[in-house]
Amino acid sequence: MTVLSALAGAACGVLSGFGIGGGSLLMIWMTAVLGTEQAEAQAINLLFFLPTAAASLIFHVKGKQVRWRAAVPAILAGLVTAAAGAWVASVLEARLLRKVFGAFLLVVGVLELRKKPKGRRREAYRPRR
Repeated sequence: MTVLSALAGAACGVLSGFGIGGGSLLMIWMTAVLGTEQAEAQAINLLFFLPTAAASLIFHVKGKQVRWRAAVPAILAGLVTAAAGAWVASVLEARLLRKVFGAFLLVVGVLELRKKPKGRRREAYRPRR
């Protein structure tokens, strides 16, 4: 199972590097496959996120892909609400927490499936100058 967990971590790392939430997949792996309790999986996910975010952020900043005017307010709001969310997660029963997380994933999945494709194709990656 260690090799499979390493492969799952690698796949989630790639998704995190893309900025599309590899941690959500990691949560599913840990809770559904490994049987990890929800609160413990969340803590592991946060530890996973720190180095993967730092590693990928270096390349996004170097490629001038960060709009700081949009990022700073989002970061500040995220800091405050992350603390509130962590507190809520610590007081909720594990079974309810798992259901809330599952519902969140379903809502996000449905919203993604309902998105209409845009009329134009996206250009290949080119760093801003």
